[in-house]
Amino acid sequence: MPNVTAVTGFILMGFSDIHELQTLCGVLFLVIYLEILMSNLLIIILITVDLKLQTPMYFFLKNLSFLDVFLVSVTIPNFFVNSLTHKNSISILGCAFQVFFMAFLGSGEVFVLTAMSYDRYVAICSPLHYEVIMSNVTCVIMMSVSWGTGLFFGTMYTAGTFSMLFCGSNVISQFFCDVPSLLRISCSGSLMIIYVSLGIGVCLGMSAFICVVISYFYIISTVLKIPTTKGQSKAFATCIPHLTVFSVFIATACFVYLKAPSNTASLTDRLFSMLYTVLSPALNPVIYSLRNNDVDSALKRLLKRSSQETFIT
Repeated sequence: MPNVTAVTGFILMGFSDIHELQTLCGVLFLVIYLEILMSNLLIIILITVDLKLQTPMYFFLKNLSFLDVFLVSVTIPNFFVNSLTHKNSISILGCAFQVFFMAFLGSGEVFVLTAMSYDRYVAICSPLHYEVIMSNVTCVIMMSVSWGTGLFFGTMYTAGTFSMLFCGSNVISQFFCDVPSLLRISCSGSLMIIYVSLGIGVCLGMSAFICVVISYFYIISTVLKIPTTKGQSKAFATCIPHLTVFSVFIATACFVYLKAPSNTASLTDRLFSMLYTVLSPALNPVIYSLRNNDVDSALKRLLKRSSQETFIT
């Protein structure tokens, strides 16, 4: 083999080489980040303190909010600092950190959304047995499997990625470290380990997708049998937000990770990466809380309780 110089760090290209645009993008991402933090933390607090939200559906939504907060915290703070300092650098350890947590939290989110589809299936197709099937123990087991699967996949994916040799170019055409970009600058002769990891990930993702499709097949079949239009609308209203979130998340992630490989990442790749890493966590609280009477009522009760406590004090 010819002599090569091992890469000790990476340069994240972001969205522009112009300093003013870098700063603008950084500020925009910071605003989005703060919105994601506040909205998801509000949902977590409401579900935790309000007894009327202690149901399986909101238990899963609480876990989804936790995942969203952690997911955006992996990439946006680093991108914001880089945009202001115009250094755009990240160490190999920092890059490995991002790859691990993006794989861990991203796959965990897929399985949480899958669990939510099963919850909706039981609620609509077997309402009389809902409390028995979706017991506290069942919910905890489903979430443990979701987080555990994400941890397994994140560990496997990161180990496979950083078993490769990086030499020569250290420029990553993304605003965070992702595996497709790292594959472009790898000079390893064999990529078998990472392809095996990717294959396992695809199988897990397809399994989740099939479960969601089957759940919604039975859900739609059951809803269409409801005699009244009002009843059908109410049932669909509880499912459409979840189906929208799952479709956006899985479709954009698949586009980035399963598209034909290329030598450079296009602006389209970066925009699609932004959809599932930034936009999806930003929209989740809005989609699930907008026109949600339970969440609105819980927020009013919390504000009323806080005002009463302040008045007494």
